[in-house]
Amino acid sequence: MLRPPPKRLGRLLSRTMSHCEADPRAVGKRVLVAGLGNYGLQGTRHNVGMAVLNQLAQKLNIADQWKADRRCCADVTVTNVEEAELVLMKPRRLMNINGLSVASAAETYNLGVEDIYLVHDDLEKPLGKMAIKLGGSARGHNGVRSCISSLHSDCMVRLRVGIGRPVGEAMVDHYVLGRFASAEHEVLQHVLEQAADLLLEHILQRSSGKDRTPPGNKGDRTPH
Repeated sequence: MLRPPPKRLGRLLSRTMSHCEADPRAVGKRVLVAGLGNYGLQGTRHNVGMAVLNQLAQKLNIADQWKADRRCCADVTVTNVEEAELVLMKPRRLMNINGLSVASAAETYNLGVEDIYLVHDDLEKPLGKMAIKLGGSARGHNGVRSCISSLHSDCMVRLRVGIGRPVGEAMVDHYVLGRFASAEHEVLQHVLEQAADLLLEHILQRSSGKDRTPPGNKGDRTPH
């Protein structure tokens, strides 16, 4: 059973886990986008969320502006796009405690859970599939579980990027911590580009009040 949120985070949690519904209003103009992963293990399947953040930063011409923010133990870069201020972050922690960095960033930048996007890998989807999801359980993902625990809510928007499941008797932990195979690299760049596009499109639609994402998946997409 989760403990009640500490007072310093209480003001940030505008909705509880049991009331995660599509909000008719637009989110605040400032949005936190967290790419989950194991810091220092670039190129692995488990770090595809951070790879998407790198791709998004490149798309926004801020790839050279990452800075370490000790307040939330993460690499952070901030930019403005149309009506939204984007705070992009990559936790400088292991995956299973990424939530500590995300919660600290929410406090540092004065954001509620409805203003947070989590970008992470998904074993249940093949490489090339991705989906936007509002709320829901961690589905065994340690990084998402850490965020839910640290924020005392599951009402974050999540971009789930498929990495597929291992074939045969390969262990899941070895698979997710392994690097993409040569054949996978043929589609990986397209996956990262489309994931960055989908993420930015969704953020801007919500910021302008045009999106009404219901709880659950917004549908799979496959790179062309």
